[in-house]
Amino acid sequence: MNRRELTLGAAASAFAGSAAAQTAYPAGPQAVAAPVSPYQAAYTAQLSRLPASIQPDVRTFYELNGWRPIWDADRLRRLNAAAARSERHGLSSSDFFDFVGLAADPDSADVRTTAAALTYARVLAEGRVRPETVEELWEMQKNRVDLPVGLNDALVRSRLVEWYEGLAPTDIGYSNLSAGYVRYRRLIAQGGWPVFRSGPTIEPFASDTRIPALITRLVAEGDLSASEGARLTAQGLVYGPELQAAVRGFQTRHGLASDARIGTGTQSSLGASAEDRARQIALNLERRRWLKRDLAPERIEVNTAAAIMVYWKDGRPVHSNRVVCGSAANQTPSLEKPFASVVANPPWYVPAGIARREILPRGPGYLASQNMYISNGTVIQRAGPTAALGYVKFELRDSYAIFLHDTPSKAAFNLSMRQRSHGCVRVQGAVDFARLLLSPDPVLLVQFDDAQISRDTKRIQTGREISVRLLYWTAFVDGQGRVAFREDVYRRDQTLAEALGIAVSLPRAIDDGAAVANDVGP
Repeated sequence: MNRRELTLGAAASAFAGSAAAQTAYPAGPQAVAAPVSPYQAAYTAQLSRLPASIQPDVRTFYELNGWRPIWDADRLRRLNAAAARSERHGLSSSDFFDFVGLAADPDSADVRTTAAALTYARVLAEGRVRPETVEELWEMQKNRVDLPVGLNDALVRSRLVEWYEGLAPTDIGYSNLSAGYVRYRRLIAQGGWPVFRSGPTIEPFASDTRIPALITRLVAEGDLSASEGARLTAQGLVYGPELQAAVRGFQTRHGLASDARIGTGTQSSLGASAEDRARQIALNLERRRWLKRDLAPERIEVNTAAAIMVYWKDGRPVHSNRVVCGSAANQTPSLEKPFASVVANPPWYVPAGIARREILPRGPGYLASQNMYISNGTVIQRAGPTAALGYVKFELRDSYAIFLHDTPSKAAFNLSMRQRSHGCVRVQGAVDFARLLLSPDPVLLVQFDDAQISRDTKRIQTGREISVRLLYWTAFVDGQGRVAFREDVYRRDQTLAEALGIAVSLPRAIDDGAAVANDVGP
């Protein structure tokens, strides 16, 4: 008999021998009102010893069941089976369930098991921490579930495992990332990969003693097959064409410049251990659990950690662009807001802070050179080819002056690290993207095109609201089914890890581009 069977057997025996299990009342949820349970007073007293956050749910659950004992041996087996699947969610069942400890105190076992069952359910449904406590500004639609009613129904229908699995996100993004976490945990169990020592840049076709460790790492994460790795290892220490191609794949997967040069940025990413990456995936699974499950079939999602935008139509991704997001000092917040209009050739009403720090100190000559003027104390930049908002702005409602827009500073789109704005999102190919959004209505599209020809400022309603979600995902699954990573530019992984009690040691992002001269856009 293995440890799990011993644990379950001990707990079931303890429950069976407890006073609660010997009651004349049948165990489990009851659909019909019954006399007051003789266990109500004892269970109520035990409630006061639970964490305050879980007490209301436990009380509601027992009220639904007439304060009767719930957990017989069969239900414990089902609960144990649900707990055994916790790893795929980046969680540890031992953080929630201590069946041996429950068996040691049969009189409180039923209430404490219910508390554990509901606590685990809450984490799957809504996450372990409140996002507002770990991000300076987080305004998105949260997931909400009536857990006492859900647990009650799952027990009645004997579908406890299925209910738990349905609480976590079931979309392909979460499911694939979950599978990635399990894979990295297997890598850890097999010893991970050797440490890649930092040092001089490894140029293509050079020889380097770190080549064997590099090959092992690329094989472990799937950038090279095992047979390719064995063949390249046999070729010695030369950094040849096949290995260069694999490194380019690794660089793309990590959001690095895909140039095959193993310089500072690539070495930083190679320096992360399998444990580091598994923890990073777990943090991103937590972020996804915060979010409402039902998503608008038409939406725009911006991953600010990757500086990538994806447009979804009819529930499918149909268009993607690079974007420039807020810098580490001017972070793009996590927001979910609708927009229903585009502005062709928009002027820029400069926020007071930017004007005070970066524009007004340069004097009247600078304002004139940037086609700016002051009106009622506000600095305004006229629309034009050098205007900071470019030729189109996508207006978000109540978004703290955060919006999507075009830009004359196109060079930044070619950088791998594109967190360098004042918080707004600059969209590559913004004019074409606006035309895509307006294309369902030919009349609106003509209005936009006419405005682009005349260079007149014109607000055009889209005729529908489109949801915009600004997300921060440092681990996600790419189009080839591999886990892609981005470094923690905003240090939000670090903050979330500390809140969860997870130790992380992730590499810092390496900036690959100098600031653009006169780039004072939002």
